[in-house]
Amino acid sequence: MISVVWLLILILASVLGPKCVTSFSPDSPDYDAVYQPPSRKHPAGTDSLGRDMLSRLIAGGRISLRIAAMASLLNLLLGVSWGALSGYAGGRIDQVMMRIVDVLYGLPTILVVILLMVYLDQGIRNIYLAIGLTYWLNMARIVRGETLAIKQMEYIVAARSLGASSPRIILSHIIPNASASIFVTVMFFIPEAIFAEAFLSYIGLGVPAPGASWGTLASEGTRNLQSYPYLMWYPAAVICITMLAFNIVGDDLRRRWNKQLTET
Repeated sequence: MISVVWLLILILASVLGPKCVTSFSPDSPDYDAVYQPPSRKHPAGTDSLGRDMLSRLIAGGRISLRIAAMASLLNLLLGVSWGALSGYAGGRIDQVMMRIVDVLYGLPTILVVILLMVYLDQGIRNIYLAIGLTYWLNMARIVRGETLAIKQMEYIVAARSLGASSPRIILSHIIPNASASIFVTVMFFIPEAIFAEAFLSYIGLGVPAPGASWGTLASEGTRNLQSYPYLMWYPAAVICITMLAFNIVGDDLRRRWNKQLTET
């Protein structure tokens, strides 16, 4: 419940923007307030240009969560489509499609993302494209396994015998009945996407200036770690807590789903 509350507060603050929490603009410099430590006026301190770090964390959360959401949507479309088609088709088609997944799965994921970013250049759209086009393999494997189990059920055999087409069976029966596993997988993917975006921004391949994500703020804080450590602590803490919260919620959903399957 603590994780759920944290995520709700984070999403609400990101949707409403920094003005819902603080009166400071995330991009407006104040040269009279450079490198101020955390205080009542600036709870997270200020940076090298006097910008309020709390407002920048909220604005950065909006960008990071937006990238994670778009990457998750792309992951969902690719992984579910590939896995459902592979599992339902079976035979040689399934073997070929899953061998492709196995080959791609053997590649170092983050290295592929870096290469895609070098090729696509910086930008929010290119970041979630690079992440979504690389991280869909696990979703495909899970959906394929669910499809193999579901297509043997009696209601699938009955629908097929009544003349239902394969696309209708997949869209109306298989995917809805695999939705619990799909949703849990998405919950575990979101922290991966957040970390991937933070890593790309940290090494300079992420969100370009003047935009700032959590990874960008952590990268900026590293340069002043010895003199002003709070510039690094706050974005790093937000990234860690958010990733932990998504994993806790996803693990709880999976445990509840497995318990329900056991009881039924």
